[in-house]
Amino acid sequence: MAFDGITIANLVHELKHTLEGGRISKIAQPEKDELLIAIKNNKENYRLQISASASLPLIYLTDNNKPSPMTAPNFCMLLRKHIGSARIVSVSQPGLERIIRFELEHLDEMGDVCRKKLIVEIMGKHSNIIFCKDDNTIIDSIKHVSANMSSVREVLPGRDYFIPQTVEKGDPLTLTEEAFRRAMAASPMPVQKALYCSFTGISPIIAQEICHLASIDGDHSANELTEPELIHLYHTFRLMMEDVKEGKFSPAIVYEDDIPVEYASFPLTCFEGEGYSRKDFDSISTLLARFYSSRDAVTRIRQKSSDLRRIVQTALERNYKKYDLQLKQLKDTEKREKYRIYGELLNTYGYELSGGERSFKCLNYYTNEEITIPLDPQLSAKDNAKKHFDKYNKLKRTYEALAQLTGETRAEIDHLESVSASLDIALAENDLVQIKEELMEYGYVKKRRPSDKRPKVTSRPFHYLSSDGFHIYVGKNNYQNEELTFKVANGGDWWFHAKGIPGSHVIVKAEGQADLPDRVFEEAGALAAYYSKARDNDKVEIDYIQRKNIRKVAGSAPGFVIYHTNYSLVASPSCHLTQVE
Repeated sequence: MAFDGITIANLVHELKHTLEGGRISKIAQPEKDELLIAIKNNKENYRLQISASASLPLIYLTDNNKPSPMTAPNFCMLLRKHIGSARIVSVSQPGLERIIRFELEHLDEMGDVCRKKLIVEIMGKHSNIIFCKDDNTIIDSIKHVSANMSSVREVLPGRDYFIPQTVEKGDPLTLTEEAFRRAMAASPMPVQKALYCSFTGISPIIAQEICHLASIDGDHSANELTEPELIHLYHTFRLMMEDVKEGKFSPAIVYEDDIPVEYASFPLTCFEGEGYSRKDFDSISTLLARFYSSRDAVTRIRQKSSDLRRIVQTALERNYKKYDLQLKQLKDTEKREKYRIYGELLNTYGYELSGGERSFKCLNYYTNEEITIPLDPQLSAKDNAKKHFDKYNKLKRTYEALAQLTGETRAEIDHLESVSASLDIALAENDLVQIKEELMEYGYVKKRRPSDKRPKVTSRPFHYLSSDGFHIYVGKNNYQNEELTFKVANGGDWWFHAKGIPGSHVIVKAEGQADLPDRVFEEAGALAAYYSKARDNDKVEIDYIQRKNIRKVAGSAPGFVIYHTNYSLVASPSCHLTQVE
């Protein structure tokens, strides 16, 4: 899953045909490291999404829009000032680098024609969007990189822009056979690794594909290739690079059991076989949007929920430690009955003591066995009995207090784990609003002042349609779980939940039918398993019961219920049902 030089070449080929000659109509910066640029060209409107996110850098044409902040960031304002209505003169890629260079033409304050460059670097955590003058002087960038951050290159206003060359790699597009042979002969690495380590823009998956097409074992040492193998490998490599230069791309995604596992700008024949399938795309942007959109959303929401996750995790760790300590103290109180028996036996047999003894053996009439009672030689039998009764009463009071405290701590842990599960389910920023409200209500997050405006709740439960047409609802957080179970569901509707595991309440609307098809129960169980902390397991035990048998625990956190008779099924986590908007 590499955004490599060949993918960039495919993207540049597409952007040249769609954007060159077009004019920028709008520039937005919905995220701190992301731009959304609207372009009009040939009576068509295009939207270019550019992300310099360290975790998921992207660039492709998209149909989706994103809300922008009320106040535009400085970098966005700068771009609007200079190139808000600029014409895209050219889109290019230096060599097979993971860089796209947009050359832009606009009018300055005096009305003279000027040129600027917007350079997008898709380089993992070093990704950036850099705005330069025509002479490559940096005007600004979406990420500033100082000398303290990088010893290779500064990316700051006023500095000269250049492509850093940290590793000597050959340019595959201009490579001669002699240079290819030298590179392979000098490398003791496996052929597959030698290809992507020796040449720019080649990803491991493309290197694997080249080896497969050349019928060469990619794990074989490069410097041990025979002459025929070397010739065949070079010709296979050259043919692929010629396709790159001529723009002959065939982007495709490879699926394994309907799950996308890889993509490339060429069909990946190395994945052909049982369990694998391939979907071809006419546009690399469509492919990238399909492959990365959900992943990008998850990455973004995890970044936005990081503060809440940290609060929940810190509280959980504190309660885990407290709970372990309470259980240990509770175990120490198990010996309390022993001291009560000591006291009773001393009151019964104490007349036999003459004084000064350190222990006393007598018959324990509860078990009919002999028992040894420790004594304080300076105390009488009556006072020794009182001493043991005092120990018993102290341990009894400790047990009663700890039993309550342990229950409270366990309930708090269960609550926090359910909130953690809700954070895992959250797919959009709106989903975090109710979770934060719940954390405020229970004192984990500072409560807002009375004058502060309460945020509008727009998040709604997931809504699915079963294969048999029954409506299934899944709560995204504890408030939604509470509402689904006690307000949306009727007595005859069915309720599902992962057994003993934090997760969502799943409601199947029975629509008055007494008997539902077995497939409905299986699909609802699969959803309950998927929207739980056990979604990575192969199988999950699910409890299900009619709503009329569910009871709310008095004084408990939202979403916590009790039931005494239920059915059980085992389900594989899945959410392949049709989702209703």
